[in-house]
Amino acid sequence: MSKSAWIMGGLVLLTLGVELASAQPQEASGGIYTCVDRNGRRLTADRPIPECLDREQRELSPSGITRRQIGPSLTELERAAQDAQNRKDAEERARIVEERRRERVLVARYPDKASHDVERTAAIQMVDDVTATAEKRITELKAERKKLDVEMEFYKKDPNKAPMTLRRKIAEIDDSLAEQQRFITGQDQEKRRVHQRFDVELAQLRKLWDPQRVSPAAAAKPSASAVPPASGAR
Repeated sequence: MSKSAWIMGGLVLLTLGVELASAQPQEASGGIYTCVDRNGRRLTADRPIPECLDREQRELSPSGITRRQIGPSLTELERAAQDAQNRKDAEERARIVEERRRERVLVARYPDKASHDVERTAAIQMVDDVTATAEKRITELKAERKKLDVEMEFYKKDPNKAPMTLRRKIAEIDDSLAEQQRFITGQDQEKRRVHQRFDVELAQLRKLWDPQRVSPAAAAKPSASAVPPASGAR
């Protein structure tokens, strides 16, 4: 073989080696996609399979090891539904966090039933004080009305002859009496609402107190190791 032919053969082999070396990483990096379509057929391809866009696909390495799982592609309507569900789940998680925060605040404010009873009594007392003021005003209005009734005695036979100012005062007092009575009725309803609110809180607090409470009998009961051994007979 001539020297030039030998050199040309070496160059060809060197070129083939470079091409093979550069081709190996590309082959190793390629993936194999596989899935089972809606008809139960197992499909395989070198790219995501259109027939399985509505179901899960697996991407395999050339050696057959699963690289990743690809979830089904969602339609625009499905994505909107999923987004709505994600928002709903986030709102529910936020609601639970807020509920737990309120429970901690409630227990910190009312560590026991006595503290809750004290605040209930104070809230009811406020309503009673307002009611007492209205009742006092009713007493004053009735006294004024009684004086006007005395004046109206002069016009008993014909009330229409009574002065307009007198009749106007009587009408104003009657309106004020009715207003005060309506206010007292509203305060009675407010008192029931206060009791209802505290009853609901108390029911919730009982559930929150129980896990934190240790019964006095259990706390006072000595452990087995703390019981002294019985002394022997002499």
